[in-house]
Amino acid sequence: MTGRHMQIGEAAERVGLSIRTIRHYEEAGLVLPSARSEGGFRLYTEPDLARLAVVKRMKPLGFTLDEMRDLLAILDGLAHDTTPGAERAALRERLAMFHTAAQARVDALREQLATAEGFAQQMQDQIELHSS
Repeated sequence: MTGRHMQIGEAAERVGLSIRTIRHYEEAGLVLPSARSEGGFRLYTEPDLARLAVVKRMKPLGFTLDEMRDLLAILDGLAHDTTPGAERAALRERLAMFHTAAQARVDALREQLATAEGFAQQMQDQIELHSS
């Protein structure tokens, strides 16, 4: 299915991003369409959608466009079997750093969520206290 091309509207729907966001990511150099139709329409493939999904997952964790670009370059380098061993090791090390950063950001979000849930429960308790 990697050979099938889809226009930006279908790509947006499949990944759960707006057309405007996908165009922004293209302008930022994160995800370029694999091809263009004769009429100039952007055409995307499954690997393009996979890249968009990576970017979409990084966004709520607060990664910058430069960090997203860097991670995509790492993943590209690791995907090529021709990448030399020493370079692959360096890429894996950088990937591990992204994992550590992502995990720290997830932990921080969990902490924020716990605080928010505590506040919501406090408000519910107040509603119940003052409803009697």
